[in-house]
Amino acid sequence: MTGAWVALAALGSLVFGEDVRSHLLVSTEWLAANLNRPGVVVVHVTRDPSTYAGGHIPGAHLLTWDHFTTVREGVPNELPPPDELAERFSRLGIGDDSRVILYGDPPGLAAARAWFTLDYLGHGERAALLDGGLEKWRAEGRPVSQQEPPPPAPGKLTVRLRPEAVETLARVRRLAEIPHPHVLLLDTRPPQDYRGEKPAGDPPRAGHIPGAVNLYWPDALASREIPAFKPPAQLRQLFENAGARRGRKIITYCGSGVQASLVYFLARYLGYEAALYDGSISEWNRYPDSPLVTGSSPR
Repeated sequence: MTGAWVALAALGSLVFGEDVRSHLLVSTEWLAANLNRPGVVVVHVTRDPSTYAGGHIPGAHLLTWDHFTTVREGVPNELPPPDELAERFSRLGIGDDSRVILYGDPPGLAAARAWFTLDYLGHGERAALLDGGLEKWRAEGRPVSQQEPPPPAPGKLTVRLRPEAVETLARVRRLAEIPHPHVLLLDTRPPQDYRGEKPAGDPPRAGHIPGAVNLYWPDALASREIPAFKPPAQLRQLFENAGARRGRKIITYCGSGVQASLVYFLARYLGYEAALYDGSISEWNRYPDSPLVTGSSPR
């Protein structure tokens, strides 16, 4: 399994360019051919378990939102303790050698958040998103099931924590005060939220973190109905237009760390160094002295 996976990653580098980590994204064709392969664990990620009961990819295991997020000091969608996360992923049959394929609630945000969580635990390299998700799988006439598979044997998932994947309030506040030429802050919310036309957070405040550039996450999708990603060259251009370049770290944020997870995934997929400000605006607004600016310019 490991050798084949490495070979696949190497082939992807030849096809898409050395920076694109193509093994982080699999097609429906690949999954259909490998669905019953030993070591492949397919996970349906959702806030609402009824979506899983209504039809899922055969053999997929259910991961609900509350099993990999928590509320901390009033801030939603925070990371639970690493050992707790590892235990919950292990229950799905995920171990150190598993090849994990994630899909879930449209248009892919839940799966992206789960991938970020695995990447934080040190297992992002062995996990991938299903390009186009269940929507593309269904559109192609592939089978779905309403039967829950037998409980898997628990896996053994070793925590290899990557704290560099998570940015803190203190570090982002320093960045807002003193920009760093080798760091790019991306606000992944809708443009009207970025510009400050629609207050957000608790308490609600309008605007974006000083220095942040807007990269609205749906712009990476070829279609909202079938949420497959645009080709790598187009994704690269999207990021470069926002100011991304080799050697410049990308920090993503949004309202509560969910939309930003998808842009974080894409940054990693394209080979950029990336981190997620997990508290995002939900945490930022709890501190009145955390500055926000309005308008379409970063500052």
